[in-house]
Amino acid sequence: MLEVAYTPIGIVHSPFRNPEGTPIQSVVAWDTEAVVEIFPEYAEGLKDLDEFSHIYILFHLHLARGKPLTVIPFLDTKPHGVFATRSPARPNSIGLSVVMLEKITDNILYIKNIDILDGSPVLDIKPYISQVDAFETLKNGWFGENIYKMDQQKDDGRFK
Repeated sequence: MLEVAYTPIGIVHSPFRNPEGTPIQSVVAWDTEAVVEIFPEYAEGLKDLDEFSHIYILFHLHLARGKPLTVIPFLDTKPHGVFATRSPARPNSIGLSVVMLEKITDNILYIKNIDILDGSPVLDIKPYISQVDAFETLKNGWFGENIYKMDQQKDDGRFK
């Protein structure tokens, strides 16, 4: 099989230095501010991105270790296939997050609601467009059973 390699286009500067204590999803990282530094040679690609309120950030999970095919995810006690979870331990260490874009100054993106570790290499950025990216969810798999637990921990401030 052909090997695939990526060159980072930037780096995340966030308050989260360790996996412990980092929010597990951006939806519960309200008002957590960070910046994404896009390398100068890619800055031209930021044109018109500031017209969007939210963006996808695809990044390398640089501290993820192991590549198990089954994991026990947060909020559950049973093992599930890694592709049915959002575990950072994956065959390809690629992360995906939707964050709020506050502003862009030169090659710096000021963002909120971040769940990405400091120093994570950025692989790509795409605009989030609610009319084409938001779907009505018909099934939530094993997670559907745990939504109450998530809401309770979110209210308690323990959802990290």
